[in-house]
Formats: sequence, C-alpha cells, structure tokens
Amino acid sequence: MFILLGETPTTVVNENCFQVGSTDESILWHNRYGHLSYKGLHTLTDKNMVFGLPKISTPTSPCEACVKGKQHRNPIPKRSNWRATEQLGLVHADICGPITPASNSHKRYLLCFIDDFSRKAWCYFLVEKTEAFYHFKCFKVLVEKEIGFPIKCLRTDRGGEFNSTEFTDFCKQQGVKRQLTMAYTPQQNGVAERKNQTVMNLVRAILTEKQIPKVFWPEAVQWTFHILNRSPTLAVKDKTPEEAWSGEKPSVDYFRVFGCVGHVHIPDAKRTKLEVKSTSCVFFGFSQESKGYRMYDPIAKKIVYSRDVVFEENRAWDWSTDSQEKQLLELEWGNDISTTEEEHSAGQNNTGDTDVILPTEGTSDLERDLGAREGRTRRPPYD
Repeated sequence: MFILLGETPTTVVNENCFQVGSTDESILWHNRYGHLSYKGLHTLTDKNMVFGLPKISTPTSPCEACVKGKQHRNPIPKRSNWRATEQLGLVHADICGPITPASNSHKRYLLCFIDDFSRKAWCYFLVEKTEAFYHFKCFKVLVEKEIGFPIKCLRTDRGGEFNSTEFTDFCKQQGVKRQLTMAYTPQQNGVAERKNQTVMNLVRAILTEKQIPKVFWPEAVQWTFHILNRSPTLAVKDKTPEEAWSGEKPSVDYFRVFGCVGHVHIPDAKRTKLEVKSTSCVFFGFSQESKGYRMYDPIAKKIVYSRDVVFEENRAWDWSTDSQEKQLLELEWGNDISTTEEEHSAGQNNTGDTDVILPTEGTSDLERDLGAREGRTRRPPYD
C-alpha cells in the first residue's frame, strides 16, 4: 500500500506575460507609447498587433499630461434643440465684417436679423458696429408693426455692440429676453453665422458673373437677401421663408440677372421727337419704397427707378469705360431715395442720402455682348 502526502501551495505563479500586475505598469506603458490612449493600447493587445506588450488595465484617474495636451471642446449639436413656434418668437442677429472695400460712406459691416420660425432675413449696413443698437430699434418697430407680434427673444454673441448698457437696458424695458452665446463659441449662434456665410458666397458669385466692381457689394448683398427669402430652406418644410413669414406664396416672375444691362424708357415729356427713347442702365434689384426696377446709370452716375425696362440678361456692362472717372458713387439699399422717375429721366443728379460708388481703376474688361437680346418690355409685379 502506498501513502500519498498532499500539500496546498502557498504561492501563486505570476504570469507577467499575460497580465500586468499593477496599474503603475499600465501607466508606464502609456508613457512609453507617447501617451497613446488606453483604448489604443487595448486594441494592440486584444488583436495581437505587436509582441512584448502585456495586457493593459485602464487607470481610474486621468493622465494629467493628456488632459493638458489633448483636451478638446465638447461636441456641439448640429441642430438646435429648440425652435420658435411663431413669428418673432426668437430672432438671431449677427454682424459680418469689416468688408473691403468700404463704401464711399465708409460702410464696412453687414448686420443681419433672422426670424427663427420662418427664417426670413433682413439686412442693414453699418459704418461702425456701435450702430447696431440703432438699427435693432428700427428693425423691431418694422417687423412688429408688420406681423403684429412683439419680439420675444434675441440671440446674439457677446460682442460689445450687442452687450452695451443701453442695448441691455432697452431689451429689459421692452421685455425682450436675451440669449448670449458663450465666448469663442459662434456655433451657438449658428443660424446667423451660416446665413452670413451663405450670403457672402452668393455675393462673390454674383459680382464675378458680370464682373461687377466689388465696391457695389451692398447692392449685391441686398439682392441676395431678397432671393434667399424666396428660396427653399431645410428649416422650413415645403415653404419659402417669405411664405412662412407672410402666409402668401411669393411670385418670382420679375426676377432678372443681377448686373445685366437694361434699357430704361424715357418719358415723352423729357425728350424731343428726334431724341432716343431709352437709356442703358445696369439692373441692381428693386426699390424698397416704390414699385419699379432699381437701375443704375453708369454714364450719368445716378439711380433710376422705372417700370418700363427692356432687359438684356446675357449682356454685361463694360465697366472699363468708366474706370478713369474721379467721382466716387455708391448706391446702397439701406437708404432708398424718393427721387421720381421723371426727375431721373430729365438728367438731374439728385441722389439724396444715397451713396454712389464708381469702380476703382484696374477693373478688368467685360465682354460687350454675351448672348441674344430680349425685345419685350417687362414690368415688375404689384402687390
């Protein structure tokens, strides 16, 4: 008979090749790997991508060097979690600029307001950012009288033009709630920021197409806002911003190519029997105060409003013929003048408060004739 004597082992073999014995060694390998993330270290061991690297355990406390060297901003939602349910429930505002070249009246900034519910937008031109408060008061009166609702909330960045004492006090007195973005976080006011980006992209395209001098950027900006208010947007389903705002489907049959040549009819009372019956001008949109096309006469250097215009939409004005003029003129939408069509047709250079800009020297030549001409007189629509 054999007697077997058994003993219970008192030590455990440490298999360092499979498992790290302490968190300190995991930290050591994290440092050896140039502060590679622990997720990356786990991937290397789990998929046997290298030899000699033991199993890694993730420490409970973060690596201080990684926090200082790698910390990034928390993700910002791509879409807003809250939308206004009625007009003027929330208004976005932002300033774009300075824009060069500055206008002859030294306007360098674009101020835009956007209704969150309809996404309709309005624009104003500023010399200095401090003018934002004045234009906000004008905008507030305009839209509240038009729609019958008060502005409930205004979202802006923390720029001094929006955060001044007079601006803040005015909003408190008028019951306008303020939403201010965090510093260096323009994404929180993404609606207005994206609008400015879209506008400037279109303005560059518009000016380039007809080789219009850059000094006319205020005209192109106002026209861009006009067409964007009548364009589709993902924020409003199956409606344009104009329809969502006013409840009426807009007509666009009066649209013409910005910067094209148009022949403006001269009234009989302002010409003799043998004088020509029209003068060539450049299409710069529509008047905000009168029912007519807004035409710029580069020869007489004045603005003309007329209902009777024959357009050549494939033709551009040859701006090089006017590049040597000394007088600077600028036509800005923000101050539509009330000069009558008859006064303009008579040749009076009555520009009122309107600025006029002539192109600077060095403007490249345009093609004189880019296509077939239209022969009918077109009239703008009437409300």
